Parts: sequence; structure tokens; C-alpha cells
Amino acid sequence: MHFEVTLPADVTAISPVVAWVMRLVSEFDYAAGKEFEIELALREALANAILHGCKADPTKRVDCSVTGDREQGITIVVRDPGSGFDPKSVPSPTDDSNLHSEHGRGILLISKLMDEVKHERNGTVIRMRKF
Repeated sequence: MHFEVTLPADVTAISPVVAWVMRLVSEFDYAAGKEFEIELALREALANAILHGCKADPTKRVDCSVTGDREQGITIVVRDPGSGFDPKSVPSPTDDSNLHSEHGRGILLISKLMDEVKHERNGTVIRMRKF
């Protein structure tokens, strides 16, 4: 199964899209017990794309695709039109100097929640997979 959605770069669009995606993911029996990780990673990836990739400009669009396959698991791809970033340049939120920062945990969180995470196209695309 494969589906795609495009949403405006507006944080209020995140919850309705996530609810719709999770309703579809719930139909995959092989996703059972993994819904929390998938939902939280999706929320973080969409928020990053909207806030950082689109600078919260609602005239810009974020693309999200979800593919479910019994052998390959659930693959979620989030694309934004931003200039990108180098994931390795993001400071670790676990460093003492960053522990009280209000931002910077999303990438680490996604990498812990999902089984496979790849940043592509200079950081404007995140591909996440849960087996």
C-alpha cells in the first residue's frame, strides 16, 4: 500500500495529517505495536520540515509519502523545499551545554524511534523505516 499527502507549512496541519496517516497505518497488521514510534517520528519529521525547511511559511508545501509492505515494513518520506542542512552539524542534545535547549531533540528522537533513518537531498528529505 502506498499513499501521499501534501500539506501547507503550518503546524496546525500536522495533527490532521498524522491522524489520517495513522488510521491507514493501523490497517497494516505488521505495524501492530509500533504505532507510537511511527506516530511520534512522523510528527517530529513534519514539524522539522515545516519549522526549519519551510520557515513556517504557509505558502510553502511539505510532501509526505507512506508505503507499507510486509517485507520492507513501513517507509515514511517527508520532503520540504528548504535549502537543507547537514545532519552531522546538528549539536547533540545530550551534550551538557545543550541539555536545557528548547530545540534540537527531533533528529535524535526520530533516529531512536525508527529502525532506519536516512537524510537525502542535502537534508531536505528524510526517509524513515520501521520494520
